Amino acid sequence: MNINHSTRNRIYAALIVGCLSSAGFAQTATPAAAPTTHADKKAAKEQAKADKKAAVAQAKADKTKTDAQADADKASAEANVKDAKKQ
Repeated sequence: MNINHSTRNRIYAALIVGCLSSAGFAQTATPAAAPTTHADKKAAKEQAKADKKAAVAQAKADKTKTDAQADADKASAEANVKDAKKQ
């Protein structure tokens, strides 16, 4: 297969352009690969602190709710016992 000089150059040029466009797309398609900056690290640290505070607050709220439910159940049981004794 004989390819003249002009056609061969066009093929090479097309291959090079294809490779460069693929590499350019691969670089723009993955923003997660960008290096983290000091500001990013600081923001992540602050977010972790906020998440921890929120988890602690939620745990306290859950405990308060559980304690209140236990008190209500105890009062209901005592009322049921009193009603049973009256009958």
